[in-house]
Amino acid sequence: MTEAPLTAHEYRDLLSAALAEAMTADARRPTAHTLFTPDSHRSALYVDNVVVHGGRGVGKTFWYWSLLDARLRGLAADEYRINRLRRLNVAPGYGLASRHACYPGPMVLRGLLEAGEDPYDIWYTVLLVSLGRTSLPDLHDLTEWADRIAWVRAHPGPAERAVEEADRRAYDENIVHLLLFDALEHLHSDRRQADRLVGGILRLALQMRFATRSIRLKVFVRPDMFEAARHHFADASKLSAYSARLEWTQTDLYGLLFHYLGNEDGDAARRFREIIGGWQPEADGTRQAAPRLLSGDEEAQQRLFEEIADPFMGTNVRRGRTYAWLPNHLMDGRSQVSPRSFLQALSTAAQTTGARYPDHDRALHHEAIRAGVQEASARRVEEVSEDTPWVELAIKPLAGHQVPIPESTVLSLWKEAKLSEALAEDAARYAQADTPDHVRTGPRHPEDLPRLITELKDLGVMNPPRSDGRLDLPDVYRIAFGLGRKGGVPRPK
Repeated sequence: MTEAPLTAHEYRDLLSAALAEAMTADARRPTAHTLFTPDSHRSALYVDNVVVHGGRGVGKTFWYWSLLDARLRGLAADEYRINRLRRLNVAPGYGLASRHACYPGPMVLRGLLEAGEDPYDIWYTVLLVSLGRTSLPDLHDLTEWADRIAWVRAHPGPAERAVEEADRRAYDENIVHLLLFDALEHLHSDRRQADRLVGGILRLALQMRFATRSIRLKVFVRPDMFEAARHHFADASKLSAYSARLEWTQTDLYGLLFHYLGNEDGDAARRFREIIGGWQPEADGTRQAAPRLLSGDEEAQQRLFEEIADPFMGTNVRRGRTYAWLPNHLMDGRSQVSPRSFLQALSTAAQTTGARYPDHDRALHHEAIRAGVQEASARRVEEVSEDTPWVELAIKPLAGHQVPIPESTVLSLWKEAKLSEALAEDAARYAQADTPDHVRTGPRHPEDLPRLITELKDLGVMNPPRSDGRLDLPDVYRIAFGLGRKGGVPRPK
């Protein structure tokens, strides 16, 4: 007996339930149930790619925790056909979790730097500890990181031999010792010191890449932190050959949505899978792999999404097809979409449709999708303001104006608002802050206003200039920052 299609109400309830879990994914570690493997992330899992770039919300922490979990590594090895993932000895080098035995936390790191420790020595010691007690038992008998670093400095010969022996043993056993680094924005409250610490990690990563056969680091890092840290050691450019980016294509984003719908608990998710067909359950039933059509075929994805949402962003195609319109209006200036923003927009759209258009014939009303983009923009601006607080100072003087906007107008508004002085004052305030929650803010060249435009483009907050030289902001930032665009998604009232 063929299952009846889901009604609009059933789809809406399924979206709300599945995306509620997606919205809290950062607060929980990934499981087989939530593991999604977009094709574009394959290179990030190559063992020899030691640097993985990614902005806020693109999956850095997801893959950090997945690689630490042997079962998830096995699933990823199957999905990506990377057998080497099965032959790893993985250890944490740094992360959000408090693990004093494995690595120093932010307060300890602060004390180590104040005592004059070289960041490279800190992470070299972390690597030695990760190799296990049998390699250097005297080192493992020490519990304080200051004492451990001092021991390594006093015993360079045994330390080097321990690395060589661990490398030889791993090579003979056909395994790789992999040390993972994540959450680097939390290393230190002062951005300059954080950049030094990241530079030390990258120096060590480069050394292990060339000096050993079976010891590797994998560093999950924001692009702006990677660029800043590269100035702290020679030969940093060599790392570019061993790096990958976490990026999301349009089909990846919709594949993620359907993965969440098909892996939700309950009768609606079961019927969703049976109606579509082709889902492949894991042997233990913890995960359902979507058919290839739903993870990589744009036409199949669009047909299914138009059963869930209005096909057009108005009464006809002139306002755009919803399938392409949604990710296009969530792109930043580098044409990247955060999956968190995408899922946030859909979650808000489901809630808004239920509240404003409860009897609509589809689960998502097009006006509710616009409201979803507005909410996703607000969340994205919150994130960029946390990561790079100076951006809010730079964009705030433009509020109320229309884009595209001439560069001369932007520079004039900045001068009128005394932006350079405000940035200098803000940097001084953060530099004097004593709490770990404060991160030093400020662009690299606060006094050079034209270069601020370049930095905003590098961050994806501004689009590349138009052919006539005018500047533009992508909707994912423009809306919440309070700039208008003729015919664009309106600012929330």
